[in-house]
Amino acid sequence: MARVVKVFRTLRNHWKKSTFAVCVLSYGGYWLYGKHCDSLLRREACQLAREFGRQQITPQERLKKATVILNPAACSGKANNLFEKNAAPILHLAGVEITLVKTDYEGQAKKLMEFMEQTDMLIVAGGDGTVQEVITGLLRRQDQDTFSNTPIGFIPLGAQNTLSPSLHFLSDNKVKDITSATLSILKGETVPLDVLQIKGEKEQPVFALTGLRCGAFRDVAATISKYWYLGSLKSNAAHWLHTLREWPLVRDISVSYLAPTLRPPDLPPQKPPRPNLLYRISHRLKNYWNPPVEEPPKVEVPEKWEEQQLSTLELYIQTHNKNPVERRLNDSLMISAEPDNFTVGEFITVGNKKQEDATVFTKESTKLEASACRLNLPEGVSGYYNIDNEEYEAMPVEIRLLPRKLRFFISAERREQLLSQPQ
Repeated sequence: MARVVKVFRTLRNHWKKSTFAVCVLSYGGYWLYGKHCDSLLRREACQLAREFGRQQITPQERLKKATVILNPAACSGKANNLFEKNAAPILHLAGVEITLVKTDYEGQAKKLMEFMEQTDMLIVAGGDGTVQEVITGLLRRQDQDTFSNTPIGFIPLGAQNTLSPSLHFLSDNKVKDITSATLSILKGETVPLDVLQIKGEKEQPVFALTGLRCGAFRDVAATISKYWYLGSLKSNAAHWLHTLREWPLVRDISVSYLAPTLRPPDLPPQKPPRPNLLYRISHRLKNYWNPPVEEPPKVEVPEKWEEQQLSTLELYIQTHNKNPVERRLNDSLMISAEPDNFTVGEFITVGNKKQEDATVFTKESTKLEASACRLNLPEGVSGYYNIDNEEYEAMPVEIRLLPRKLRFFISAERREQLLSQPQ
């Protein structure tokens, strides 16, 4: 008992050191517990992957080949370590033959896609910028019609992974997000995604899966990281200081657009059974003696462009890939424009909401559906676009929708959840 009293007396007399020691031990215990949970997640994922690897194949079959485009610079240079510890073991245990290609500089993925050989699946390991470079390089190929049928997997390793919520369940645990995304690739379920083709007057087209964003909220979002020292107030400060430098923030943009097109059935029609030999012979003889009348060539109807002048704080041209399994009547892109009558307080409030989800617009916003659109900026106006969170210099562009152009692997559980959402 005397020893216990002595210990408590020592702790009381050295309370500063005792408090510091308790904080260090608590943090260390929490850190070790997190590492232990990550190890359990990896072990569980590897056990599931091993079941795929144990499946027998016939002598005529071969192992599946996967080309992995990895951006080591993603996630502040941690992407390579994250991939090797969390995703690579799962792919190896599943018996997938991997060709790993690491990028060395920005824009290299576009060039690498020019030399990519045919593969069973393409895996993008990185963030929004890596995905955009890969699909841009893929769709710029001369034989893009063939390569666009290759299923694509996305392993979220970047600081911004806008596409992930459309394909996988997201959590606060990076290891869980990576392992679940890798397992969804092994399960093989895919979903078609729309693609935006964005073309300037001279440059080659850029392709996007999310959309093109421009305006005051985009400009402020690009500067928020500069105010990191303000903690949770950095977003409010960035929006308020921006209004002091420039107000009003309204931009006049001319938008020309085409009407949306009807969406064909989601499922391809079943191929009818081949008729018997006698029927095929009689059908050919009939066509030989009485050839069918040739139909006159179709007259091309000129595109009917409609023009609208928008005065707005924010313009966002986006796909419907936020919910790729949603049943829709039309194939279209969405043109959303915020009103131009915000007060400073409303600008700060709405800006904070857009930090969480840039695709959310107010009830007073203008929304248009189109199959293609053209943006014309007033002369002398400069600025930047965000195309899938990558910055580009603002210029007049034409944006066309390529409906259901690429197929991405999706988690079956996430698909069911998206289907259950109200349409």
